[in-house]
Amino acid sequence: MSAGQLLIASIVVALASLVQGASGMGFALIVAPVLTLLAPDLLPVCVLILMLPLNAYVAWRERHALDRRGAAWISAGRLVGTFGGLAVLLVLSAQALSVFVGLSTIAATAVTWFMPAFVPGVAAFLIAGLVTGVTETATGIGGPPLALTYQHRPPAEMRATLATCFLVGEVISLLVLLAMGRVHAEHWIAAAQLSPALALGAFASRMVHTRIDARAMRIFVQVFSVASGLVLLAKAL
Repeated sequence: MSAGQLLIASIVVALASLVQGASGMGFALIVAPVLTLLAPDLLPVCVLILMLPLNAYVAWRERHALDRRGAAWISAGRLVGTFGGLAVLLVLSAQALSVFVGLSTIAATAVTWFMPAFVPGVAAFLIAGLVTGVTETATGIGGPPLALTYQHRPPAEMRATLATCFLVGEVISLLVLLAMGRVHAEHWIAAAQLSPALALGAFASRMVHTRIDARAMRIFVQVFSVASGLVLLAKAL
């Protein structure tokens, strides 16, 4: 990246790190479109590398609120979903899959507007993990299923559990990409260059994450999910 591109990317990474550190989601949704314009060769590896320390930090900071049972079941479902995502890519075109997932995400969000509050069980965790594994592997966006599953839980629990699940998933994805020969030195160099901005945003999130109440978090989750669906539709069309 040129100096100008690095400056723009750093500003976006700092903002995305602040959003993810405060809410538990949103980093990839903010950073990926910008890197697509500035340096598409860095995707998705650079984003995955940057999210490793960010989600490790959030998971550690909120470790007292972690839903261990939910995280374990979601991670099990996500592992299966990762291979399911690879299989789906062989059957559907990327465009068709993006349209399907985008519309499904928006529809699922609309349904939750009218659903009463619920406590997710094993089935919900497994389905969320499975769908996340498929969609993130195939399209790069996997946050909405997890966020919608935890939208009625306390914000700290959502942040801790999503960060832990994302962390496990990112390790799996990077190992798969490494085995495929898709991880190169340029990805590590770019991630190192953007790390100061990542750290700045994560540090700033400490000042606001405790001020987010449950109602505001649920609204953010729903907006985030609709935005994710619209991004997928925009990419496809």
